[in-house]
Amino acid sequence: MVPPSNSTPLCFSINSPPFKHNHTIASAYFSVVFSGLGLSSNLFALVVLAKTFHHTKSRSRSSFLLFLGGLVFTDFMGLLVTGSIVVSFHITQFNWRQLDPHCHFCNFMGMSMVFYGLCPLLLGAAMAMERFIGINRPFSRSTTMSNSRACSMVAMVWVTAGCISLLPLMGLGNYHLQVPGSWCFLNISSKPLDMTFSLIFSLVGLLSLAVSFLLNTVSVITLLRVCCGQDSSQRRRDYEVEMMVQLILIMAIASICWCPLLVFIAQTVLSGHKLEVRYLLLWLRFATGNQILDPWVYILFRRAVLKRIAPKMDWSRGSIMSISTSFRRLTRASLGGTIDRLEHLRPNPNKAREEDTPLPVQNIPASSCSSEQTRTCIQLKEKI
Repeated sequence: MVPPSNSTPLCFSINSPPFKHNHTIASAYFSVVFSGLGLSSNLFALVVLAKTFHHTKSRSRSSFLLFLGGLVFTDFMGLLVTGSIVVSFHITQFNWRQLDPHCHFCNFMGMSMVFYGLCPLLLGAAMAMERFIGINRPFSRSTTMSNSRACSMVAMVWVTAGCISLLPLMGLGNYHLQVPGSWCFLNISSKPLDMTFSLIFSLVGLLSLAVSFLLNTVSVITLLRVCCGQDSSQRRRDYEVEMMVQLILIMAIASICWCPLLVFIAQTVLSGHKLEVRYLLLWLRFATGNQILDPWVYILFRRAVLKRIAPKMDWSRGSIMSISTSFRRLTRASLGGTIDRLEHLRPNPNKAREEDTPLPVQNIPASSCSSEQTRTCIQLKEKI
């Protein structure tokens, strides 16, 4: 018979219950409010997305709705899994070491925190890539991107985030119980393995935000050029403008909510300083806000809703064209007439077209040419 081991499990080696810390930001009140508001918001957004997807006929919009549906569903499941554990702890005050002596439950929550944390950032980058291809390469996209392809890309994002969350179970880093004892997360320390995994988590998130920013910037510039250019009447761009606005807001919210936590983790492990628990809890609460705000971007920033809020405003392509026209007039006035002088010196395009227009062909009868002018008439006919 093997005697029981008195060694402390790895997930409790740094922080072990009971805890004496009681941070206000990690209280039961905040956990219940954030979880309840986030779950209800995402559930409502899923219902609206399902109805919109059922009635849409545009392939580009349907694929975008699938990406957005994957994002909202991921946020919903993340709040459901992690929020239920945290709220249950505040209600029952269970002892982690008695409930989970082998750290299986703690590892599961740590994996969930990493998985549901990276998925929105990676999905944001995938959505930015989809819109980039849809706006800049519309014809090639029409044959390659479909609903099944969009679902495959969402599944690839889930698999990528899942593989990263499994790294601590393979020896790269560890998941540990965190203060105030209601959650487990990656161990933020300067130890080589812990530092490597912390940097992977932070850099993947920051790189996803950087890719989203770059692709969305190019897409916005291209969309403005198409909507406000000479070929603005060739293609209807209202839905693309609506999707682009929603995607930019999703990117901005993700950057505001996640950058403080990602930068804080990378800065802590690289500097070797002691982990500041209060800042970790504060930035984590900021990151949780991303799961609450994402569904409201789609719920509120739709043309149907915007028209009800401000019915007198034009939320179609024409409004963007008017804004662009006003901007060009302001730019022209600020330059003090420089553009006018340049246009005055530029050759007249109408005149150039008149000069390039060939002369009408005329039939010159041979009898009209005298004997002395026969050779000249023949040459004139050849030129004409």
